[in-house]
Amino acid sequence: MAYTNMEQRENIIKAYVEAYNNKDVKGMLQDMAEEIVFENVSGGAVTLSIKGKAELRAQAEQVLPVFTQRKQTIGAFSHTGDQTTIAIDYHAVLAIDLPNGLKKGDTLALAGQSVFTFSPEGKITQLTDIS
Repeated sequence: MAYTNMEQRENIIKAYVEAYNNKDVKGMLQDMAEEIVFENVSGGAVTLSIKGKAELRAQAEQVLPVFTQRKQTIGAFSHTGDQTTIAIDYHAVLAIDLPNGLKKGDTLALAGQSVFTFSPEGKITQLTDIS
């Protein structure tokens, strides 16, 4: 069954964000294609690029201990072709000191967007986080 319905895409994205907020890596990856491409873009530059579900799982598990809390809040949805873009407000509290000078207990608050690209079967084939 093809997930061409915008409501179905939105439900998949909501489930992904809920799993992210709950630090549920298995749930985050549930609707992702095996050959998922993940990119993080900050200030117009790609700061992280991952290919494949196994690599994404490893990265997601590696960053779990960095935060005592983390939460993405979804703003508006926008659909174009095979892509759905969401506005995201991100809030996190660090559990450790980071090399960039941020300290344990510091709060991160960012606004950005996430772009999800879907296959005809409804799997997420690409996820780009932009801040």
